[in-house]
Amino acid sequence: MNSVARGGTRWKRFAVVMVPSVAATAAIGVAVAQGALAASFSVSGQQFKVSASSLDGTNFVQYGALDTGKTGAHPVAVVGMKSATIHNLCQSVVVPVPVFGDVTMRLEAGGGKKPVEAGNIYIDADELSADAEFTNIDIGVAAGDTNVADGKGGRGPGISPGDRGKADPNSFAQQADSVHFEKVKQRAWATNAASFKLSGLHMAVKKGSGGKIECF
Repeated sequence: MNSVARGGTRWKRFAVVMVPSVAATAAIGVAVAQGALAASFSVSGQQFKVSASSLDGTNFVQYGALDTGKTGAHPVAVVGMKSATIHNLCQSVVVPVPVFGDVTMRLEAGGGKKPVEAGNIYIDADELSADAEFTNIDIGVAAGDTNVADGKGGRGPGISPGDRGKADPNSFAQQADSVHFEKVKQRAWATNAASFKLSGLHMAVKKGSGGKIECF
């Protein structure tokens, strides 16, 4: 992981992470109850943490881009996969609320026998740690390389449609037939997926922040 329409969800800023508004908590509760979270979604403009015990992906691509949100532009490494299965997924975001203090929203899924399943998923991350294994990897190709850009080279799903204007065609890129990550910890600015099935979904909103409340 190194997180379409890419999404059909209407509550844009509060799909899996919280925006700076306490009132938005009610919006995500309704969306979860209606099953909207298990469909497609897009989140951007708020930094959040993601962890997983393991992730297996097919048709992997990674390239440099610029993520633009409410807090400005951020250089990121975009990871894309045609399909992914994720065990013990955790996503958390901290929002400082005036007077009240920090509030953390934490979402967990895929902790049982059924993993989280995602299709055409893209993650804009600026920090990642994991044990990684790549199959048939191509390292050092440019983001503008035909195989990376159009997804017709038999590996990655191509550059995300929303990244066409912000991906650096001269930047570092890589692609692989498949990937396996373990002990994943990453900090991301955006996650976009054509489909996202969250088995065993659990969401909690708590006062405070830190390792015991956040994913890590």
